Amino acid sequence: MEEALWAYRTTHRTLTQATPYALVYVVEAILTLQHQIPSLQLAIHEGITSEENARLRLVELEALDEKRLEAQQSLECCQPRLSCAFNKRVRQRSFQVGDQVFAVQRPIITSHKPVRKFTSKWNGPYVVQDAYSIGAYKLLDADDMSIAPINGKLLKKYYPLRCNTP
Repeated sequence: MEEALWAYRTTHRTLTQATPYALVYVVEAILTLQHQIPSLQLAIHEGITSEENARLRLVELEALDEKRLEAQQSLECCQPRLSCAFNKRVRQRSFQVGDQVFAVQRPIITSHKPVRKFTSKWNGPYVVQDAYSIGAYKLLDADDMSIAPINGKLLKKYYPLRCNTP
């Protein structure tokens, strides 16, 4: 587990143009390989006095805000592009008050129970009681009991079967 966290924290991120480690500690992490192959960063840290080390640390701390600001700006530049790519795959669902809908069973993944292949993943039908502007809906069940607001992406339209009997 520690190795996975270390790999994550020392991997360069495209969005921030830095590693998470560098954004927290100002400097890049010294890898164990750098102890075997001398690096400039390691040489600087081993061959300086405590006063010089304190001065360099203050300089690094002063540069920290600038580095974090650059990461924030890079993130803000990439966010619209990522948002556009995400929104291409999102299918908007909107329901009106009075519509009948199914709601997905929660939790969808149940690791403690055996998987039943042929059971429905949807509950309902419910009636939309109230539609909020943020894409949430308040539902009523068959007993006219109100259900907590639920995100519209967890709902799908219910189409009742119609029998044409003369």
